[in-house]
Amino acid sequence: MCGICGKLDKNFLCKKCEIELQKIAKFEAIENFEEEKYFDKQLYIFKYEGIIRSSIIDYKFNEKSYLDKTFTNFILKNDKFLEILKSYDTIIPVPISSKRFKTRGYNQSYLIANKIAKKLKKECDIISLVKTKNIVEQSKLNKEQRQENIQGVYTITSKKRIQGKNIILLDDIYTTGSTTNECSKMLKQAGAKSITVFTIAKD
Repeated sequence: MCGICGKLDKNFLCKKCEIELQKIAKFEAIENFEEEKYFDKQLYIFKYEGIIRSSIIDYKFNEKSYLDKTFTNFILKNDKFLEILKSYDTIIPVPISSKRFKTRGYNQSYLIANKIAKKLKKECDIISLVKTKNIVEQSKLNKEQRQENIQGVYTITSKKRIQGKNIILLDDIYTTGSTTNECSKMLKQAGAKSITVFTIAKD
Protein backbone atom coordinates (compact mmCIF):
# COMPACT_ATOMS: atom_id res chain seq x y z
CA MET A 1 0.00 0.00 0.00
CA CYS A 2 1.26 3.48 -0.87
CA GLY A 3 1.93 5.32 2.38
CA ILE A 4 0.86 8.63 0.86
CA CYS A 5 -2.42 7.98 -0.98
CA GLY A 6 -3.33 4.50 0.27
CA LYS A 7 -3.47 2.79 -3.12
CA LEU A 8 -2.16 -0.75 -3.38
CA ASP A 9 1.51 -0.72 -4.33
CA LYS A 10 4.20 -3.31 -3.57
CA ASN A 11 6.82 -0.55 -3.11
CA PHE A 12 4.68 1.32 -0.55
CA LEU A 13 4.94 4.37 -2.81
CA CYS A 14 2.96 4.64 -6.05
CA LYS A 15 4.41 6.36 -9.10
CA LYS A 16 2.04 9.31 -8.87
CA CYS A 17 2.94 10.04 -5.25
CA GLU A 18 6.63 9.49 -5.95
CA ILE A 19 6.48 12.23 -8.59
CA GLU A 20 4.71 14.53 -6.12
CA LEU A 21 7.36 13.85 -3.47
CA GLN A 22 10.11 14.58 -5.98
CA LYS A 23 8.58 18.00 -6.54
CA ILE A 24 8.84 18.95 -2.86
CA ALA A 25 12.01 17.05 -1.93
CA LYS A 26 15.01 19.17 -0.95
CA PHE A 27 17.82 16.63 -0.38
CA GLU A 28 19.79 19.36 1.37
CA ALA A 29 23.29 19.01 2.83
CA ILE A 30 24.31 21.79 5.22
CA GLU A 31 27.67 22.29 6.90
CA ASN A 32 27.44 23.28 10.57
CA PHE A 33 29.37 26.35 11.69
CA GLU A 34 27.61 26.92 15.01
CA GLU A 35 29.93 26.40 17.97
CA GLU A 36 27.12 25.21 20.24
CA LYS A 37 26.28 22.38 17.84
CA TYR A 38 28.29 19.15 18.20
CA PHE A 39 27.48 17.68 14.79
CA ASP A 40 29.44 18.56 11.67
CA LYS A 41 26.81 18.43 8.95
CA GLN A 42 23.08 18.14 8.49
CA LEU A 43 21.19 16.26 5.79
CA TYR A 44 17.44 16.33 5.30
CA ILE A 45 14.96 15.32 2.61
CA PHE A 46 11.85 17.45 3.14
CA LYS A 47 10.55 20.51 4.92
CA TYR A 48 8.30 19.52 7.82
CA GLU A 49 5.00 20.67 6.34
CA GLY A 50 1.95 19.50 4.38
CA ILE A 51 1.72 15.83 3.49
CA ILE A 52 5.19 15.14 4.92
CA ARG A 53 4.21 16.51 8.32
CA SER A 54 0.97 14.51 8.45
CA SER A 55 2.74 11.35 7.24
CA ILE A 56 5.46 11.59 9.90
CA ILE A 57 2.86 12.19 12.61
CA ASP A 58 1.00 9.08 11.41
CA TYR A 59 4.26 7.13 11.28
CA LYS A 60 5.32 8.16 14.75
CA PHE A 61 2.10 8.34 16.73
CA ASN A 62 -0.66 6.52 14.83
CA GLU A 63 0.79 3.00 14.52
CA LYS A 64 1.59 3.28 10.82
CA SER A 65 5.00 1.64 11.04
CA TYR A 66 4.81 0.58 7.37
CA LEU A 67 5.54 4.18 6.40
CA ASP A 68 9.22 3.40 7.01
CA LYS A 69 9.15 1.62 3.64
CA THR A 70 7.54 4.62 1.92
CA PHE A 71 10.25 7.00 3.16
CA THR A 72 13.12 4.56 2.68
CA ASN A 73 12.15 3.53 -0.85
CA PHE A 74 12.00 7.19 -1.85
CA ILE A 75 15.40 7.96 -0.32
CA LEU A 76 17.10 4.96 -1.90
CA LYS A 77 16.16 6.13 -5.39
CA ASN A 78 18.29 9.26 -5.08
CA ASP A 79 21.74 8.14 -6.28
CA LYS A 80 23.45 11.42 -5.42
CA PHE A 81 22.27 11.23 -1.83
CA LEU A 82 23.23 7.58 -1.55
CA GLU A 83 26.78 8.45 -2.58
CA ILE A 84 26.96 10.87 0.33
CA LEU A 85 25.70 8.24 2.76
CA LYS A 86 28.19 5.66 1.48
CA SER A 87 31.10 7.75 2.78
CA TYR A 88 30.18 7.06 6.42
CA ASP A 89 31.17 4.12 8.60
CA THR A 90 28.00 3.50 10.56
CA ILE A 91 24.41 4.65 11.04
CA ILE A 92 23.05 5.24 14.53
CA PRO A 93 19.31 5.84 14.93
CA VAL A 94 18.35 8.21 17.72
CA PRO A 95 17.27 5.82 20.49
CA ILE A 96 13.98 5.91 22.39
CA SER A 97 13.44 4.79 25.97
CA SER A 98 12.36 1.25 26.76
CA LYS A 99 9.08 2.60 28.13
CA ARG A 100 8.38 4.50 24.90
CA PHE A 101 9.30 1.42 22.86
CA LYS A 102 6.80 -0.72 24.79
CA THR A 103 4.08 1.88 24.22
CA ARG A 104 4.78 2.52 20.52
CA GLY A 105 6.04 -0.93 19.59
CA TYR A 106 8.91 0.32 17.43
CA ASN A 107 11.60 2.96 17.11
CA GLN A 108 10.64 4.90 14.00
CA SER A 109 14.21 6.08 13.39
CA TYR A 110 15.63 2.57 13.66
CA LEU A 111 13.26 1.11 11.05
CA ILE A 112 14.51 3.59 8.45
CA ALA A 113 18.16 3.49 9.55
CA ASN A 114 18.25 -0.30 9.39
CA LYS A 115 16.89 -0.47 5.84
CA ILE A 116 19.33 2.17 4.59
CA ALA A 117 22.24 0.45 6.35
CA LYS A 118 21.37 -2.89 4.72
CA LYS A 119 21.19 -1.28 1.29
CA LEU A 120 24.58 0.39 1.76
CA LYS A 121 26.07 -2.64 3.56
CA LYS A 122 26.88 -0.49 6.56
CA GLU A 123 26.48 -1.14 10.27
CA CYS A 124 23.27 0.01 11.97
CA ASP A 125 24.48 0.48 15.53
CA ILE A 126 21.74 0.31 18.18
CA ILE A 127 24.08 -0.74 20.98
CA SER A 128 26.51 2.13 21.53
CA LEU A 129 24.04 4.94 22.26
CA VAL A 130 21.03 4.30 24.49
CA LYS A 131 18.32 6.40 26.11
CA THR A 132 18.21 5.66 29.82
CA LYS A 133 15.40 8.01 30.90
CA ASN A 134 11.81 8.39 29.77
CA ILE A 135 11.02 12.09 29.47
CA VAL A 136 8.21 14.38 28.35
CA GLU A 137 7.96 14.22 24.54
CA GLN A 138 10.01 17.01 22.97
CA SER A 139 7.15 17.92 20.62
CA LYS A 140 5.17 19.18 23.63
CA LEU A 141 7.85 21.66 24.75
CA ASN A 142 9.30 24.97 23.57
CA LYS A 143 12.95 25.43 22.58
CA GLU A 144 14.26 26.29 26.05
CA GLN A 145 12.31 23.49 27.68
CA ARG A 146 13.54 20.99 25.09
CA GLN A 147 17.18 21.80 25.76
CA GLU A 148 16.70 21.31 29.50
CA ASN A 149 14.47 18.26 29.10
CA ILE A 150 16.95 16.30 26.97
CA GLN A 151 20.10 16.77 29.05
CA GLY A 152 21.59 13.65 30.61
CA VAL A 153 19.14 11.17 29.12
CA TYR A 154 21.56 9.39 26.74
CA THR A 155 24.43 7.08 27.64
CA ILE A 156 27.34 5.66 25.65
CA THR A 157 27.71 1.92 26.27
CA SER A 158 30.72 1.22 24.04
CA LYS A 159 33.37 3.81 23.24
CA LYS A 160 35.28 1.27 21.16
CA ARG A 161 32.45 1.11 18.63
CA ILE A 162 32.41 4.92 18.37
CA GLN A 163 36.05 5.99 18.39
CA GLY A 164 37.36 7.28 15.07
CA LYS A 165 34.07 6.61 13.25
CA ASN A 166 32.32 8.84 10.73
CA ILE A 167 28.73 8.53 11.92
CA ILE A 168 25.30 9.18 10.46
CA LEU A 169 22.91 10.02 13.31
CA LEU A 170 19.41 9.39 11.96
CA ASP A 171 16.18 10.86 13.32
CA ASP A 172 12.74 11.52 11.87
CA ILE A 173 12.42 15.30 12.39
CA TYR A 174 14.80 18.17 13.08
CA THR A 175 13.06 21.03 14.88
CA THR A 176 15.21 22.87 17.43
CA GLY A 177 17.97 20.26 17.17
CA SER A 178 18.08 19.68 20.93
CA THR A 179 17.78 15.89 20.69
CA THR A 180 20.27 15.33 17.89
CA ASN A 181 22.70 17.81 19.43
CA GLU A 182 22.62 16.03 22.79
CA CYS A 183 23.22 12.69 21.05
CA SER A 184 26.03 14.24 18.99
CA LYS A 185 27.61 15.62 22.15
CA MET A 186 27.73 12.16 23.70
CA LEU A 187 29.13 10.61 20.53
CA LYS A 188 31.82 13.28 20.13
CA GLN A 189 32.86 12.90 23.76
CA ALA A 190 33.16 9.16 23.11
CA GLY A 191 35.62 9.80 20.29
CA ALA A 192 33.55 9.96 17.10
CA LYS A 193 35.55 11.47 14.23
CA SER A 194 32.57 13.18 12.59
CA ILE A 195 28.81 13.24 12.96
CA THR A 196 26.22 14.06 10.33
CA VAL A 197 22.63 14.44 11.42
CA PHE A 198 20.26 12.96 8.85
CA THR A 199 16.51 13.53 9.20
CA ILE A 200 13.54 12.85 6.97
CA ALA A 201 12.26 16.37 7.55
CA LYS A 202 13.42 19.72 8.90
CA ASP A 203 11.09 22.20 10.55
